[in-house]
Amino acid sequence: MADSVYRVTEVIGVSSDSWEAAAKAAVDTAAKTVRDLRVAEVVRQDVTIGDGGVVNFRVRLAISFKYDSGE
Repeated sequence: MADSVYRVTEVIGVSSDSWEAAAKAAVDTAAKTVRDLRVAEVVRQDVTIGDGGVVNFRVRLAISFKYDSGE
């Protein structure tokens, strides 16, 4: 089995519904331009507030993907 190399980058997903929906939005969007996504780790969760209530749920994810070896 060949050795592998992965890159980790952070993305932020936003949803007015939930943190889960925000995470899904981030992964779904990243998957459109990055191949071979492997793991998404929640780094931080927060909310934006307006008019005394929660407006948006935000999730910062560290996503990893495998480098293409070209072989």
